[in-house]
Amino acid sequence: MIKFLLMVNRQGQTRLSRYYQPVELTKRAALEADVVRFCLSRNKEQCSFVEYKDFRLIYRQYAALYIVVGVTDAENELSIYELVHNFVEVLDKYFSRVSELDIMFNLDRVHIILDEIIQNGHIVETNKSRILAPLTALDKMADG
Repeated sequence: MIKFLLMVNRQGQTRLSRYYQPVELTKRAALEADVVRFCLSRNKEQCSFVEYKDFRLIYRQYAALYIVVGVTDAENELSIYELVHNFVEVLDKYFSRVSELDIMFNLDRVHIILDEIIQNGHIVETNKSRILAPLTALDKMADG
């Protein structure tokens, strides 16, 4: 099961966070800072799957952004690694070459995309056109 998904930049600033298990707000900031520091301190030759406290971290870097996913021990690391790539491909398709600024200024749309892919900590959709269908409908309504 997926516990959380974070999107952070190289400076360690969180651009997106989504929790699928309840975590107190006071503990979230400390958890995010610790996880980000841990992932950013690793070099490119090291594995992207890391044991961390009572869960695993799977992270992937895209340009200046890192996407970090915390999962339970029962989750398949490679499927999560591929999920992260699929998420970025969907963002690229919607924003046509997504950037950190796209994420910052369209956070609501990024959350819609993420909600179409993951619900209650489980992957429910991977088809890019189905994931983008609600946003396409919203955009048509806004234009019309």
